[in-house]
Amino acid sequence: MSSPQNVLEIKDLHARVAQTDANAEPIDILKGVNLTVRSGETHAIMGPNGSGKSTLSYAIAGHPKYEVTSGSITLNGEDVLEMSVDERARAGLFLAMQYPVEVPGVSMSNFLRTAATATRGEAPKLRHWVKEVKEAMNELDIDPAFGERSVNEGFSGGEKKRHEILQLGLLKPQIAILDETDSGLDVDALRVVSEGVNQYREREHGGVLLITHYTRILRYIKPEHVHVFVGGRIVESGGPELADELEANGYERFTAAAATADTQGA
Repeated sequence: MSSPQNVLEIKDLHARVAQTDANAEPIDILKGVNLTVRSGETHAIMGPNGSGKSTLSYAIAGHPKYEVTSGSITLNGEDVLEMSVDERARAGLFLAMQYPVEVPGVSMSNFLRTAATATRGEAPKLRHWVKEVKEAMNELDIDPAFGERSVNEGFSGGEKKRHEILQLGLLKPQIAILDETDSGLDVDALRVVSEGVNQYREREHGGVLLITHYTRILRYIKPEHVHVFVGGRIVESGGPELADELEANGYERFTAAAATADTQGA
């Protein structure tokens, strides 16, 4: 029996972000994003810093600082923009953040079981859950003692990223958005985290939206689709060969073309 086909579809998405100064006007960041991610597909979104990649991830997840001004996001035909943040997670969306937050006073073990209960609709049986968590931690080289520590408190950058991928493996979402998962990782941690993502793809047949501006993670996680993101939109799409071009030549060709287009459209 084949797995159901899940589809995240983004059409002409525009979004802005509130500034720190409450009296300042919000800044328009996304300027017409079109993208479709299906089960079993891996899409890499690559672009320079400040191009709006993280804004896209936050807009999909429902971060309150980011306001979608026009366009649509649907998951299996359902309107994601009408869902609360927790409803998006229960529907099957997952965001691994670039900068995972610390949650003092909440143990990793309690956090993980509570999250699994919320997304699965019932509490996992404790005996099976303990075995499931132990196996997942072992695959990611996470010390079981971390389960009793507060969420991300005092964790290194690499430890935080491993725990994001631990959540991915346990929550089993339909579509995973990984925002700069490779940032701050040494080579060994990068291999372990990438293997966790690959296992999720193989076991759950999930769709992956991988946001990065470095090509090194693409040596371990092989995307079928690569998109260049500049100036708040996707300016070119292709296969893995597009990442090779970016590795060799950088983003100059795309940033120059985007700047010209913006000037002509002004």
